[in-house]
Amino acid sequence: MLHQILQWHHLLSALESDPFRDLRTQILADGIFHALMYAVMAIGLWKLWQTRKEFSEPRADRFLFANVLIGFGVWHMLDGVASHWLTGIHRIRPDSDNPLFWDLLFFIGGIVCTIIGIMLRKRLKPGNLQAAKIMLLAFIVITSGFFAAVPWRNSQAVTVVFRENVSAPEVFAAAGAVDGRLMWSNKAGDIWVFYVPDNKSAWRLYRHGAQFVGGSFFGLGCFTSKREA
Repeated sequence: MLHQILQWHHLLSALESDPFRDLRTQILADGIFHALMYAVMAIGLWKLWQTRKEFSEPRADRFLFANVLIGFGVWHMLDGVASHWLTGIHRIRPDSDNPLFWDLLFFIGGIVCTIIGIMLRKRLKPGNLQAAKIMLLAFIVITSGFFAAVPWRNSQAVTVVFRENVSAPEVFAAAGAVDGRLMWSNKAGDIWVFYVPDNKSAWRLYRHGAQFVGGSFFGLGCFTSKREA
């Protein structure tokens, strides 16, 4: 997800000396890492197959789900400490203005998943998997909401929703703060689309009364519930 789909970093992207500056070396390191993860997955599936008879026992689904959360969370914590801080072989988002924020976000996410997993194993009543689903759904919604508020990478068309008390001059002042140019606005003047040459600076719109900053025109359909006075 982080190496190939989002392309935030490579496994050894923080190593700038030769031969790690070569993109082919970085991709090779990613491939070796991915092959190792396939081996770990194969071992995990083999162990699941060995214990398949236990799946029919009461609360087996909760136990398995709890272990998945614990394993997922512990991995993120270990990866954060070992890869981001001790060895420094990569950061989550090295191109960010604040890389430590993303490192801490993933580390805290690992802590949250681990705690939820431990709670499922020790504190939930037998058969009460519904509470676990609610907690997981809440975690997904909160996380998705955070990423929805992040301007798209490499997108220079930025959709912005301002607070109701933000006037038009303040909107144009906000656009000027990020060197933005107006592309579109609704009649009510609370939804704007700007062309921002440097997408990374779109974060600063939150300092000027923006409630939502997203990429391109995607998401405009979500604002159709807004009614003009």
